[in-house]
Amino acid sequence: MTTTRIHVRKDALERAELVHVEPMDLADGAVRLAIESFSVTANNVTYAVVGDGFKYWDFFPAPDPYGIVPMWGHARVVESNHPDIAVGERVYGYLPMGSSLDMVPGKVSASGFTDMSEHRQPMSPVYNQYSRLADDPEHDPAREAERMIFGPLFRTGFLIADFMKRENWFGAGQVLLTSASSKTAMALASVAKANSPAIRRVGLTSKGNVDFVRATGLYDDVVAYDELEQMEKRASVVVDFAGNASLLGRVHDHFSDALEYSCLVGATHKEARSTFGGGEAMTGPKPQLFFAPDHMIAFARDHGREEASRLVAEAWRTFLGEVAGTVEIDRREGLSAAREVWLEMVAGKVDPARGIVIEP
Repeated sequence: MTTTRIHVRKDALERAELVHVEPMDLADGAVRLAIESFSVTANNVTYAVVGDGFKYWDFFPAPDPYGIVPMWGHARVVESNHPDIAVGERVYGYLPMGSSLDMVPGKVSASGFTDMSEHRQPMSPVYNQYSRLADDPEHDPAREAERMIFGPLFRTGFLIADFMKRENWFGAGQVLLTSASSKTAMALASVAKANSPAIRRVGLTSKGNVDFVRATGLYDDVVAYDELEQMEKRASVVVDFAGNASLLGRVHDHFSDALEYSCLVGATHKEARSTFGGGEAMTGPKPQLFFAPDHMIAFARDHGREEASRLVAEAWRTFLGEVAGTVEIDRREGLSAAREVWLEMVAGKVDPARGIVIEP
């Protein structure tokens, strides 16, 4: 079958092309997946923005200066040269923005396996793990869309909340979340609400998203970006999901010595992305980049894999209940639609109340 993928220019994310490639013969021990569905969120834009620094472009290589943006989604085995992986079984995990993927399963268990393809080994093992849906405790056939849209982002939010709690929130009484309409910010707010109720959760967002963010019920207060300087100065930590150096600089300037910690997570704003994690020194603490895979490995090590999975699953179910109805599932067919959605997402034109699922 002909493989179709979307190649995105690494230095100009608004340039994306559909490319058709004839696949090579399947190697011994390998399997071929037909991609059934994936979500496109602001998280995928972050992968592209910081792709070179964190090797996100390396998972699914493309000819320079182009790359393939990773997505989270579901796929079906359509060809197998592996004795333990059957044609027809379905998996969930890290996929290219395209129609198919060849991989080499290893560390195979009833619930999952790891892609042992040589080019993927330098990257975090978290992204190389795939769940076999027939024996996956997190799989709910009725909530596949929600898992694609919220799942990876929820885990990041969960881990940030866990990290902050372990650090006693750095002595702060409130957490400021930029891009508060983003799904990762909502996840952090949900977990903090449950596990650190004494911490005041303040969502910072654009004026057009204020009503949506308030309607989630996840924040104690919601403040539009242009009203930031009117906020009371109190001991705070900021978690930046926007990746906008100018906005983060305003937070630092306004709170100054009252800012106890600054955490960089995402880059959802198109403007000023080139200064993500860099630029001139800001007032107050130096922003620290949060890399979720490292924290996930540490969390599993500290609690044990089984208990870690239980804690995440418990918080995940709570979060799903809180966000039920806040996001409308928007299903679109074909990779041409995926390309259009990507361009909308890069331009910041996607309504946060819509969760977009592509079915190639």
